[in-house]
Amino acid sequence: MRHTFLLVLFSISLALSSGSCRAQSGDKENAVSGTKGLLLHITHYDPKWVGNKESEPRFSLETGLELLDAMKKAGFNMVILDIADGVIYDSHPEMQRHYSVPISELKAFSDRAHELGIEFVPKLNFSRSGRNQHDKWLSPHWDQNNFVKVRDDYRQTATDIIDEIVELCQPIHFFHIGMDEDHHRSLSQYVETITFFHDYLEGKGIRTMVWNDTPYENRDVIAQVHADKMRAAEPLLPKDIIHVVWDYDLVHEGLVKRLSDYGFSVLVAPGGNPGRIKKWKKIMEEEGGDGFLFTNWTKCSDENRQKLLDQVESLKDVE
Repeated sequence: MRHTFLLVLFSISLALSSGSCRAQSGDKENAVSGTKGLLLHITHYDPKWVGNKESEPRFSLETGLELLDAMKKAGFNMVILDIADGVIYDSHPEMQRHYSVPISELKAFSDRAHELGIEFVPKLNFSRSGRNQHDKWLSPHWDQNNFVKVRDDYRQTATDIIDEIVELCQPIHFFHIGMDEDHHRSLSQYVETITFFHDYLEGKGIRTMVWNDTPYENRDVIAQVHADKMRAAEPLLPKDIIHVVWDYDLVHEGLVKRLSDYGFSVLVAPGGNPGRIKKWKKIMEEEGGDGFLFTNWTKCSDENRQKLLDQVESLKDVE
């Protein structure tokens, strides 16, 4: 009789525990729904930014905190912060640049976002491209010509930094790993890289975000190669990845539905045109999209303060 009683208690406990786990998992999965997010930059790497690295100003925490307050008033519920080598990592101080700020400023920013109820999402880009150079921030653990040669060191450094950011900025639900405009990896290497970082983050209870380049299919532009690769990768990727579709010129019917049908959560980065935003919103409502991510490829610095505040103000009526 006593054994039966204990078995019943164990079953009830297990059921409650499972229900709690499912509820937490469901909360995390649903956290992306209804997103109105903004991408900000401690720093960034692309052809234009790389050309100006020697004179790049430092991140302004004061401007960042002011932007968070403005975002809250304008109805934003997510901020993605592009970090790269813009902070001084305790785990890898050799990556410090002249514009790197103390990592305590990252914590102050993320703490304020949490206080305001704005989802804080760190971003590190692991895309490999000789043209775009999105992952050059990992120097000296990076090689322009042969990424395979340094892959173990690259990934060890990357995971060290992910660990440091996650520990510093908890609690967080999501982590953006970039992966747009990847020229250097084959399809299988591309899928394996995304899956590697996805699995590492999943072990920490964090969902992965990636850029989705497929709006550039069949457009005979440089980005078409990235679009073809991502389109081929989609059925091979873990389905709990959040895809951020970006196109600042056109609106695409059927794209969100395709990704939703795979099981992916989908955010759209539409640029700032009000008419285009309205059209994308209608498509998301019909095809199962989860929200918007607004971008402004501008350093979060004192000199850009008003430009960034004006962008937030211009988007206050987007719901």
